Amino acid sequence: MAKYQAVVIGGGPGGYECAIRLSQNGIKTALVEEAELGGTCLNRGCIPTKTLLHSADVYDTAKNAASFGVTARDVTFDYAKIIERKNAVSRQLSSGVAFLEKSYGVTVFSARATMNGPRTVSLPNGETLEADSVVLATGSLPAQLPIPGIDLPGVVDSTGLLDMTVCPKHIIIVGGGVIGIEFATFFNRLGVKVTIIEMLDRILGPLDKDITDFMEARLKKNGVELVLGVRVESIEEGLRVNYAAVTDGAKGCVEGDVVLMAGGRRPNTRGMGFEEMGLAMDRRGFVEVDGLCRTNLPGVYAIGDINGRMQLAHVASAQGMIVAAHIAGKPCKQMNYNHIPSCVYCNPETAMVGLTEEQARAADREIGVGTFNLSGNGKALTMGENEGFVKFVYDKVTEELLGCHILSPRATDLAAEAAAVMECEGTISEIGSTVHPHPTVSEVLMEAAHACHGNSVNAPRVRK
Repeated sequence: MAKYQAVVIGGGPGGYECAIRLSQNGIKTALVEEAELGGTCLNRGCIPTKTLLHSADVYDTAKNAASFGVTARDVTFDYAKIIERKNAVSRQLSSGVAFLEKSYGVTVFSARATMNGPRTVSLPNGETLEADSVVLATGSLPAQLPIPGIDLPGVVDSTGLLDMTVCPKHIIIVGGGVIGIEFATFFNRLGVKVTIIEMLDRILGPLDKDITDFMEARLKKNGVELVLGVRVESIEEGLRVNYAAVTDGAKGCVEGDVVLMAGGRRPNTRGMGFEEMGLAMDRRGFVEVDGLCRTNLPGVYAIGDINGRMQLAHVASAQGMIVAAHIAGKPCKQMNYNHIPSCVYCNPETAMVGLTEEQARAADREIGVGTFNLSGNGKALTMGENEGFVKFVYDKVTEELLGCHILSPRATDLAAEAAAVMECEGTISEIGSTVHPHPTVSEVLMEAAHACHGNSVNAPRVRK
C-alpha cells in the first residue's frame, strides 16, 4: 500500500493542473488517469475541435483569397489529413502534460481508479493508494438521449465524430448548444450541408438574445438549415431523423449520412465507488460541493465537470488551484462564477462574461447598455471580418460592469479583459479611460464603454 498526502483521480485540465500545484505546494501527490493525460479537453474536446476549426478557417481563407488580392487556384482539403493534424496536436499536448507531471515529481498511474473509502484508492492491478486528501476530477461523458435508433451506424457523439476520417456530405446535428454550433461551423466552412435540430426556439440558449439572433442569421446566410423548437422522436435506417414541434406536434423529417448527437454532457461518476462510500450527489449524478469544492466527506474534493458548477475546462483548472491551496493550508477564496468567460468558437467567435441584458433587467436594477459595431473597427476591416459587435450591460448608478457580450474576431481572447475588470469590480468609465493599442480589435471594448455614455467617436451620432 502506497501512502500519499494527496491523490488526484482524473488527468484532465482540472486534475493535472491540481496535481502539479499540489506538488509545487510541497504535497506528495499521485495522479491516476485511465486514458490519455489531458482528459477530454486535450484529446476529445476543446483542443481537437479548435484544431479542426482552424483547418476549416485556413481553407475558407484560401478559397476567398481573391478579395485580399491573393490568387489561389484549385483550393481543396484532405479530410484525413485534417484529422491527422488534430490527432498530432492532441498527442503533443498530452505528452507535454506527462513531462510536466514528471518534472514536478507527481507519480502518475495509468489506470482506472476505484474508491474503497474516502481515503483509499484501488487500482486494477491490486495496488492500493492511501491519501490524506483525495481530489475527484473524473470529468464528463457525452449525454445519452433516450431516442429510438440512436445506436444505428452513422449516429455518433462528439467523440465518435472526432474519430471519423471521411468527411460527410450532409450532417444532421441534434442540439444547438456550444458543441453543436462549433461542429456546424466547422463543416459549413468545408462546404458540407448542415442541418441543426434544437428543442428550444433559439440556438445557444444561455447567451444574450442579440448574440443568438445574429448567429442564427449568419448561419442561415451561410446555408445552415435551422430546425428550432422541435423534439427528435426517432432515427430510422438511412439516417432519417423524425421530429415533432414542441408547440403543436407538427411532424417533420430530414435525412443525412451522419447524425451527431450534441445534447450536452453528463458527469462521469458511475462505477467508481462514489455512491458506496456515501458521496453526496444530486439526482443528475453531479457531486455536491461547497464554495471550496469540498464534498460531504472530509478530505474529499470534487472539481471540474463532475460538480456541475460550470462545465468548462478553465473552470476546472481554477477549481483545481483553489483545492490545491486549501489542501496545503494556503490562503484561498471561493470563485465568483459570474466572472467566468464562456466562449463559442463559431464564426465570428462569440464570448460572454456575466449577465445577459435580460438577466440584468430581471434583477430589478437600473440598467444601462452600450453597444459598438465592428464596422467601426479598423483592424477588423483590414482582416475582412468587420461584422459583429460588443455589448456592455452595466449598473447606471455605480457604473459596475454586469455583463459583456462579444461577437468579433478573437472574441474569446478579448473576453479576458472584461472578466478581469469584473473581478476587480471595475467600472465602464475605467474601461473607457484605459488606452487600448491601435489598430487592434481590442479597441471595440473601449468604444463600447464610450457608447455607454453616448460619446463613442467612431460610431455614428444617435439623434434623440
